Amino acid sequence: MPAHTNRLAHESSPYLLQHAHNPVDWFPWGDEAFAKARAENKLVLVSIGYSSCHWCHVMERECFEDEDVARVMNERFVCIKVDREERPDVDQVYMLAVQLMTQRGGWPLNCFTLPDGRPVYGGTYFPPAQWVQVLEQLADTYAQDPDRVAGYAGRLHEGVAAQRLIAPPQEATADHRERLRAMVERWRQQLDHMDGGPDKVPKFPMPDNYRFLLRYAWLTHDDALKRHVQLTLDKMALGGIFDQVGGGFARYSTDATWKAPHFEKMLYDNAQLVSLYSQAYQAFKKPLYKETVERTLAFIDREMTSPEGAFYSALDADTEGEEGRYYVWSDAELKEALVVDDLEFARAYYGIGAKTAWEHGRHILLRQQDDEAFAAKHGMPLNDVKDRARAINAELLRVRGQREKPGLDDKSLTSWNALMVTGWCDAFEVFGEERHKASAIRAMELILAKCRRTNGGLWHLYRSQIPDQGPGGKASINGFLEDYCFTIEALLALYGITFDERWITEAQALAEHAIRHFHDAESGLFNFTSDLDPTLITRPMELHDNVIPASNSSMANGLFILGTLLGDERYMALSDRAIGHGAAGMTSHPTGHSHWAQGLLMRAFPLYEIAITGSDALRLRAGFAPHYLPNRLFAGCTTTSTLPLLKDRILPASTIFVCVENACQLPVHTVDAAVQQIR
Repeated sequence: MPAHTNRLAHESSPYLLQHAHNPVDWFPWGDEAFAKARAENKLVLVSIGYSSCHWCHVMERECFEDEDVARVMNERFVCIKVDREERPDVDQVYMLAVQLMTQRGGWPLNCFTLPDGRPVYGGTYFPPAQWVQVLEQLADTYAQDPDRVAGYAGRLHEGVAAQRLIAPPQEATADHRERLRAMVERWRQQLDHMDGGPDKVPKFPMPDNYRFLLRYAWLTHDDALKRHVQLTLDKMALGGIFDQVGGGFARYSTDATWKAPHFEKMLYDNAQLVSLYSQAYQAFKKPLYKETVERTLAFIDREMTSPEGAFYSALDADTEGEEGRYYVWSDAELKEALVVDDLEFARAYYGIGAKTAWEHGRHILLRQQDDEAFAAKHGMPLNDVKDRARAINAELLRVRGQREKPGLDDKSLTSWNALMVTGWCDAFEVFGEERHKASAIRAMELILAKCRRTNGGLWHLYRSQIPDQGPGGKASINGFLEDYCFTIEALLALYGITFDERWITEAQALAEHAIRHFHDAESGLFNFTSDLDPTLITRPMELHDNVIPASNSSMANGLFILGTLLGDERYMALSDRAIGHGAAGMTSHPTGHSHWAQGLLMRAFPLYEIAITGSDALRLRAGFAPHYLPNRLFAGCTTTSTLPLLKDRILPASTIFVCVENACQLPVHTVDAAVQQIR
């Protein structure tokens, strides 16, 4: 039996459950902790992390599992542990406060607050001696001079609240193409033309950035930008950031060459990278990109999908107390795993040597060239290279599976599941595999069945099994804006590959709920939290795209597409107003506005509305797979429809109508003829 058990033992979050037997008297986020702080006049520690966070584990081992450190924390503070993935709203508020105080942020995030929740001090990782010093000094200061601490908290709270002050929107008459051009020119100065990605480390994949750059390069015939996109995607797919044995991407690379990853694997990265590589294959026809999609989806199926069809959140970076141990190989381990001929092939294929060397005499498997180049260099038939690599990887995967496995965060977040649904849809659109579409539909059905609230809204997460808490799934936490916007975009993606108007109806219902409960009429933007939720010290509003698009940019783009399909001017007006705010920061901060910029692309360049009608509509839709069309919207039906793009367009033969700016070209009956009208 564990020596300690705290309140977190009753939670469902894998991250909180990791701390359930700390000697720290942790509270989950809620009124009980703040009531205790008020009653005892103590400062509150809000400690935020997530289950696959390496430095969160380090601080837990060094500080939160130490009896002496825990005694100071328990005696002098009320301590709250928060899973940032469960409560992104709490994380946003206190991350902003710490960034204002220290000009840096990250996880673990440790923020000290007054009993009313207003922050007074914070930071990220603290080693044990420094942590105890911070605890004692802060508690002493509050005991001896509470007015000074309260005064600082008041000023800091004003700074946090001021972040809601929104810059005025750009005028609707502004030249959208010129704004995008200026944004991209600024962006070019920040690109690494040797190894791809940004010219800084660490390097994050930032899939939405490259979806925008790909679209923009195609629309403007920018060959230099196309080369940079290909360079980046090549380097990532061949590098150590991609799990060459088991598929799937790690969260980021710690170096400029994409060699040494931070080994945690996140659902949101892999979902969006499936979309990116699918569209890049459509554009460039590189076999490497198709292989990357296939192997990433195999990883998702094998390790990140529940028996019900929901998608888990993350895999830990650490095993056996060591970051990346599960994924790296010593010479002896490779020799033991492979027969001699395969070992020699693997050494050449993965370039085992100085370029792969990592810590403790082990290697990170990576590649210097794709299969085509390797086959040419070694004088081997391409199919032989692929077959041998496939067999070797299968054997290494089998052997690796006998090691201690990384911890799995098995909660299913509505927002991240929606991103994965979109990924499956994008893969189906390009590669036409029915199982891709089936996985997308299965997951969306699960979201709508398990995470729909009785008021028509969404729950933020679902967990099918909770250890020691009995069988049966549990959905919890009122949905945030990210749950609505990403689900709306996923529903529209599903419609685009199935022409099932049920998905549009579901998207419209969620849009209406979001407008009722999240929309801020004064700014024209959307709050991150619902008006049905208890208030925090400020109401967060997400504006900058990051590794995941900002919920406001996603909402703006979803409303634009939904408004176009439904002919709903209200949705279009809401989207236009939001885009005006997003456009204001594009030039000064390009990488933080890529999803906003994709919304602007739909306004700056012709948006082709491709309507397909007739009994053969879905076959014709599939015929567009070889064609990368970066500014298009599909609608279709096999019988009748009330959608404006389809109404009264049923002809005796299946027909394609290409429309732009409220005008349609002559109807055609083949995909090639339609593509000619677009190009």
